[in-house]
Amino acid sequence: MIRVLVTDGMDKQAIEQMKQQGFQVSEQHYSCEDLGAAMAQYDVLVVRSATQVRSCHIDQAKDSDLKLIVRGGVGVDNIDVEYAEQNGIAVRNTPRASSQSVAELAMAHIFSCSRFISSAGHSMREDKWEKKAFSHGMEIFGKTLGIIGFGRIGQALGRMAKGMGMEVLAYDVFPVHCLEKDIGMRYVSLEELLERSDIISVHAPAADGLPIIRKETIDRMKDHVIIINTSRGSNVDEQALLDGLNAGKVWAAGLDVYTQEPTPNHDLYSHPRVSCTPHIGAQTDEAQQKVGAEVAQLISDFFRN
Repeated sequence: MIRVLVTDGMDKQAIEQMKQQGFQVSEQHYSCEDLGAAMAQYDVLVVRSATQVRSCHIDQAKDSDLKLIVRGGVGVDNIDVEYAEQNGIAVRNTPRASSQSVAELAMAHIFSCSRFISSAGHSMREDKWEKKAFSHGMEIFGKTLGIIGFGRIGQALGRMAKGMGMEVLAYDVFPVHCLEKDIGMRYVSLEELLERSDIISVHAPAADGLPIIRKETIDRMKDHVIIINTSRGSNVDEQALLDGLNAGKVWAAGLDVYTQEPTPNHDLYSHPRVSCTPHIGAQTDEAQQKVGAEVAQLISDFFRN
């Protein structure tokens, strides 16, 4: 019997589907210290964002029955993929399942930043009526949206933005030029994107080395730019972003991910020009169902083959 350990939760229908296929499924989160020993007791490990699978854990499980690690989500930067595969453990993810949900959250942050929705709502909950304080909102129609990382999530956001009358520029290491006609956007260099965009949304994998959004790149942006990050917290230098907000160079920011989670950066998440959410990009019923179904299918296909 195939034994599956789910550490960060999963859709109940998918759990039931795997059990019906004859898999033995256990749901339990483990501390970093206990994770490696737990992995060694199973054939499959399923994680989301909370569980970090590092080489020390793989060392404890590499000579066991563990054959597969599945990340229920887009990125796999919380798994030491190369080390796992060098030790005979395959790694898979679910890149399609949550793309629409994350893109819609990015668009929601764009609206929140452009119309002060987060700050205005908080103000009203404090029994204040500060209409004049929020009188200088911004229409997004006709504005230029720069998307850094034009994979499935970036493409979904680009289609929404075009439908709302925005110009869409994109930068990607691996451009797919047929999308320019399909979506009606244009690939540009990162430098041009930074200089021309009114709003910049980051949808790239975790950056190696320097963050994508840092002092040098913010300095190249338009004055009063809006920055959105629903990708990885490490893609944004939080101090540089905060400095840009305080100086007025950055008009507002929408954040769903942070350098450290839960984030201790009170100055950033409490800033009146920041629209913030606690890493909920994939937290819709639809995305959870699709993630669970894709995880179940991946496991079934892996052992069938």
